[in-house]
Amino acid sequence: MLLFLDTANVEEIKEINAWGVLSGITTNPTLIVKEGKDFKKVVKEICNIVDGPVSAEVTATDAEGMIKQGLDIATWADNVVVKCPLTEAGLQATAHLSKKDIKVNVTLCFSANQALLAARAGAYFISPFVGRLDDINQDGCALVEEIVELYHMQAIETRVLAASIRTPQQVTRCAIAGADVATLPFKVFKMLVKHPLTDAGLTQFLKDWEKVTAEQPVAAKK
Repeated sequence: MLLFLDTANVEEIKEINAWGVLSGITTNPTLIVKEGKDFKKVVKEICNIVDGPVSAEVTATDAEGMIKQGLDIATWADNVVVKCPLTEAGLQATAHLSKKDIKVNVTLCFSANQALLAARAGAYFISPFVGRLDDINQDGCALVEEIVELYHMQAIETRVLAASIRTPQQVTRCAIAGADVATLPFKVFKMLVKHPLTDAGLTQFLKDWEKVTAEQPVAAKK
């Protein structure tokens, strides 16, 4: 399972990218507004930092507007992916853009039937929202598993991108479910590497090393 960072913050992207584990970026209008930057400028900057797919979302609500925006976004960088919502208009836009060999990430998916529709429209990625389903007492990770199984049985090549991840446990469950990608907020990404036993073990190793080096006799002067 590939790991994407869900952000529009360039400093966060640079930090995680330096780890050598980052495969792509997802953004949305909320994240862009949070950074207070020009949409096109920040997307192009991110595409220059990260080699993998960078999803940039349309803001129009009608098919014609989504298509117009999508065609423009697709010219910003070779690795940009147009992001469309899972609505009737979004499906129309996805079908149109995918026929022009433009990769589309269909977002805000909350059911297997929606995922099937997106795949048939030509989606490159489908983004089921795990955390938002958990918020209403539904199992978001179970939906990821269901979509993965459905796509496998139907020989569908659309990639399952687990989104709205809130905890490290959800990352593990999505990986076990067979998701192709999980996109994580910066906070959760940082949590993946942390474990108290790792910290305790490293502290003990360093203490032991300092003790050993302190006890070594000083070499006699010649």
